[in-house]
Amino acid sequence: MKNFWRKNNKELFVAFIIVIGSIFLRIYNLNSVPIFGDEAIYIRWAQVMRAEPSLRFLPLTDGKQPLFMWMVIPLLKIINDPLIAGRLVSVITGIGSLIGVFVLSFVLFGSYRLDQRFKLRLSLLASFIYAISPFSIFFDRLALADSMLAFFGIWTLVFSIITVRNLRLDTAMLAGFSLGGALLTKSPAMFFSLLAPVSFLLSKWPKMFKARFNKISVYLFLFTFTYLIAYAMYNILRLGTNFHMIGIRNKDYIYPISHILDKPFNPFLVFLNDIFNYFWLLGPSVLVFLILLGIYIGWKNYRKETLLLLAWGILPIVLTAEFSKTMTARYIYFSIPYLFILASLSLGAKLIHPQGGMNLNEIVKGSKPINPTGRQTSLPRLTVAGWIGSNLRGITRIGFIILVMHSLFVDFHLLNKPQAANLPRSERSGYLEEWTAGYGIKETAEYLKEQSKNLPTGRQVVVGTEGYFGTLPDGLQIYLNNHPNITVIGVGIDLKELPQSLKESKAFGNKTYLVINNSRLKAEPQDMGLEIVAAYPKALRPVGTKEYNLNGPQEVLYLFEVK
Repeated sequence: MKNFWRKNNKELFVAFIIVIGSIFLRIYNLNSVPIFGDEAIYIRWAQVMRAEPSLRFLPLTDGKQPLFMWMVIPLLKIINDPLIAGRLVSVITGIGSLIGVFVLSFVLFGSYRLDQRFKLRLSLLASFIYAISPFSIFFDRLALADSMLAFFGIWTLVFSIITVRNLRLDTAMLAGFSLGGALLTKSPAMFFSLLAPVSFLLSKWPKMFKARFNKISVYLFLFTFTYLIAYAMYNILRLGTNFHMIGIRNKDYIYPISHILDKPFNPFLVFLNDIFNYFWLLGPSVLVFLILLGIYIGWKNYRKETLLLLAWGILPIVLTAEFSKTMTARYIYFSIPYLFILASLSLGAKLIHPQGGMNLNEIVKGSKPINPTGRQTSLPRLTVAGWIGSNLRGITRIGFIILVMHSLFVDFHLLNKPQAANLPRSERSGYLEEWTAGYGIKETAEYLKEQSKNLPTGRQVVVGTEGYFGTLPDGLQIYLNNHPNITVIGVGIDLKELPQSLKESKAFGNKTYLVINNSRLKAEPQDMGLEIVAAYPKALRPVGTKEYNLNGPQEVLYLFEVK
């Protein structure tokens, strides 16, 4: 152990810096993005489940698995801001994914006779890309289940690989616990369940049929434990009365299998274009080319490992594009870490090559595995592979510099001024521009808390909000959970007159308010007896978009008092 620390002290120091930097990038100014609709729902569920143990399976009413909300509950006890508590769960799982990317990369290429320092540096590169990529930073800072799903997926693959290579029952069981955690987190965990056996690719299969049959039998025995544990955990959800809602709600998001025969390219091609846009803007940019270069290098030198990473990284993306009814960047986030590892192969080829070990550049230029020095006795033919090999060092250095600079540029905006960040259209619209973006909700809650002080006996503050479920009223309720003298009620959308419940509240003598986005208000406020208290503008809509043409250049959240 002492020799390991002494030989790899530089790499271990870099690993420490990457972890600290990753934590900073995920925890700094954690409220920079306003609360999102799904975040409000999940945190509100966690509060209700904490208060009433009999409702621990409440998310099943909407077909959602509850593990993320269960993990939020303990943090609600120690952190005052419920949004911070929810987002910290994703921060923690994001750091777990960072470590998982490092371990996965090291384990994946561990069977090759490469210098240990080289393997460490290759793994550090993969984890560094994950640490600074705006894709991971954006979703590791939101109170959504996607970061947790990615975390469990990575560790499912890590333990599956170790099981295949070492025939260990303990790691097969750990793979089962990881897969079970994923199944309790979100429905796309089904991909992990289907892809875990792909790790069999890494096995060294004997030539004799009997020996091969015996090895397959051992694998089936070990992975039986994996699946028994995973689905035993998943079937805990049957204790809830709404377990059937998972299947029902899944149908709202995905097409049936027959869709591939009916309309295979609609909306498949549109979604593929969207996915490329996600990679280009959040990857960001040059990462796309580094992944392609990494696939090329990996195919030349680590074919089985590359196939495994492609299966886990590309196949779910393609199937999601084919069968999903809607598309956003978070739907493919769980596949991203495996592509980061492929990108690290392109960077690791020359940037981190130590003395000794196998130089991937020389292999690409035409050397044989038995002649890793690349020396040749005759003039090599000029080929695409040869050109890439001869220029690989410059390509990867330029790519690495662009990747780091572009990533940090986008990260700076995400952490300090998200409205200035160049986000994909679906993300900017949902998280910053439309009714789902919760600008002004926390400020509204603070104002209402002040108004609830020194109320006359028997009176309270009553707040009507647009909608019944989502950013409002859930986003407001999470901040007013411990204030029994403030009542929040949903009153619907597209209001043309003051709801009867608010009229009755005002007549009773309560302080009565209405919180609504301007696009949901279909009458003049003064005609409804409303007086504006505060207005909270959201990010500007781009000119020419559908939302701009329908609702104008900007959404505004209004706080009105009923007079």
